[in-house]
Amino acid sequence: MAGLQTGAPTPQSITVHSQSRVLEVGFSDGASFRIPFELMRIYSPSAEVQGHGPGQEVLQTGKRNVDVLDLQPVGNYAVQPSFSDGHDTGIYSWDLLYELGAKQDELWAEYERRLAAAGVDRDAPMAEKGGHACGSH
Repeated sequence: MAGLQTGAPTPQSITVHSQSRVLEVGFSDGASFRIPFELMRIYSPSAEVQGHGPGQEVLQTGKRNVDVLDLQPVGNYAVQPSFSDGHDTGIYSWDLLYELGAKQDELWAEYERRLAAAGVDRDAPMAEKGGHACGSH
C-alpha cells in the first residue's frame, strides 16, 4: 500500500477531527475522504504492524477508541501521526492515505475476515508480544 506514484493526487487539505476520530483529507483530483483513526491504526505501514515480510502482519485489536494526538509532515510526501496508544512509527504517504480513503469498505471487510479467522474480537486487548528486537519500532 505504501509508496508515492508519479502524478498521483496530493492532499490539498488535511484536518484532524478529534471528536469524531477521523482524518479528513481533500485531494487534488477532487476526492475527499474521512478516514477513521482506527482504520489508520490497524493498517499502519510500520514494521510493528506490517512485519518484515508477507505473512508477518500483526493483527491489531482494541483500537476502536484510538486518537491521533499529533500529526507531523514528512517531507512533501507523507504524514506521521502519533496515536494515543503510543504508536508513532507509521509514515503515511499520500498514496496510502488515498488508498485507505478510497478502499475503506474493502479494508474493513478484510479486517473483519482476519479477526474472524483469528477468533478474536475487534475490541479485545492486544496480546503481549515478546522477543522481537529488530529496532525498527
